[in-house]
Amino acid sequence: MNAIDQTLALAWRSLVQVRRNPWELGDYSIQPILFLVLFLFVFGGAIAGSPENYLAFVLPGVIVMNMLFVTVYVGHGLNTDLTRGVFDRFRALPIPRWAPLAGRILADVVKQVLCIALLLIVGFLLGFRLETSWAHLLAMVALVLSFAVAFSWVMVLVGVLARDPEHVQLFGFTALFPITFVSSAFVPVDTMPGWLQGFVQANPVSLLADAARGLMNADGPALEPALWSLAWALGIALVFAPLSVYALNRRLARG
Repeated sequence: MNAIDQTLALAWRSLVQVRRNPWELGDYSIQPILFLVLFLFVFGGAIAGSPENYLAFVLPGVIVMNMLFVTVYVGHGLNTDLTRGVFDRFRALPIPRWAPLAGRILADVVKQVLCIALLLIVGFLLGFRLETSWAHLLAMVALVLSFAVAFSWVMVLVGVLARDPEHVQLFGFTALFPITFVSSAFVPVDTMPGWLQGFVQANPVSLLADAARGLMNADGPALEPALWSLAWALGIALVFAPLSVYALNRRLARG
């Protein structure tokens, strides 16, 4: 129980830092709304005939894309703590080595909830209408947050290995752009070249976007891509969580 309390305290520490840097909220609020509006009104007519027809397709994709981009800030914040010597002070405390990592991820989940809520509100204001049920919508949110928790461990590892916070963002966004845009998040798979479709269909971003779309729109499969998304999330967590803790121990041991 002490380890859980310590993790919650460290998560709260990450959240209250926003009070000293309120502009940080712009990355979690203004940026996703801009992405949604730009994709909707720039590409909506070309892809779906009109922005109104495209909204139901693109809103789940933007939610998934933004979820992945927000995880970069987990690694960025962690690297900032490491380079500023905050973890040297953590070492003197009787807490598990994984507690600061888990606390950072837990704080990120709260920010993810804010992002998803804002995108849904803006989506409803733009004309989106839920075709399934509120239970399905909550299931979509839970699925996206589950994947966010798992994928955050990837960015934790990047944050531990990177030399400084700028390199975390450089590597993080550079790696995320291809897997995000070479997916079904924004365009149907059948519009892509045949040689590319196999990769896109196996891409976990596509599976998560398809699951979110099915849970929100009821016009596509939801159960199978959701199960595959959870399988991907479990696999990512099982691989990258131990690697992150091991890399952190090595970095702290080197001083």
